[in-house]
Order: sequence, then C-alpha cells, then structure tokens
Amino acid sequence: MSRPFRRITPFLWFDTQAEEAATFYTSIFPNSRITAVTRYSKESSAASGRPEGSVMTAAFELDGEPVTALNGGPIFKFNEALSLVVHCKDQTEIDHYWNKLSEGGDPKAQACGWLKDKYGLSWQICPVDIEALVQNPGSVAALMHMTKIDIAAMRAAAT
Repeated sequence: MSRPFRRITPFLWFDTQAEEAATFYTSIFPNSRITAVTRYSKESSAASGRPEGSVMTAAFELDGEPVTALNGGPIFKFNEALSLVVHCKDQTEIDHYWNKLSEGGDPKAQACGWLKDKYGLSWQICPVDIEALVQNPGSVAALMHMTKIDIAAMRAAAT
C-alpha cells in the first residue's frame, strides 16, 4: 500500500537532539513511528562540521503525518513565529497533549493554548472547534486568561 503524496512536510532544525526529539514526539501521538535515521558520512561531516557517524536526520510520522528533524547545529533556534497545531476532540485529549508536550518546557511560554516544549518548539493544543469558539467575544475573553485551554469555560463564556 503506497502512502499518499504529501506536498508539504515540516522540517525541524535541532542542534543535536533530532533523534531524541523524534523519539519523544512519537511516544506522545498515536499512529506514530520513526521511519528513518541518517548519519553524517565522512563527506557530509566535512562539509557541515558535524561529527562523522552522528545523526544527521530523523524522519518520523506523527499520527501518520511525515516530519523530518535535522541535527544542523546551534545556528538556528525555534521561535514563536512557527507552531504546530494539535486539534483535539475533547478536554481529555487537550489535557493529554498539553501535559506531555509541556513536560520540561518553559512555563512562562504558555498562554492561550500555546506552549513551548523542552526543545523550544511551539505547539498550539486546541479543540477541533476553536475557530467557531473564537467567533464569540466572551469565549475569546476567557481564552485570554488561560494557559491550557478549558473547553467548558470557553463555551460557558460564550453564553
């Protein structure tokens, strides 16, 4: 069975933690797995300055969606300009993903359903109907005071 064509795939730059991050992320999401790990060869090591034999990339799937992580060195860091959104069916899923992904992350970087994980990658943990919820000013006002989203509180504020 062939996989469907994916035009866009997230490509994440890490210093040295690509495989560690791939293992961490795939432990959190169902239907997830590491699909390939490549290592720096003599030639790619010489060109990049990365140690020969060390992990260059870790390709993985998060809930069936392909992602690639690169150990490219300390040159680039994640920032809030990019985040991965996790759409959750209910509060139980929000609690699960929030608790797992925020573990070891920066508590000061948590607001309105956004968090930074221990690698500095930003995530948005949102209910599937977030777009409808934020159409109501009361729900938006409630959201502005939350770190992790509380679906019941947002719905109550909409009335």
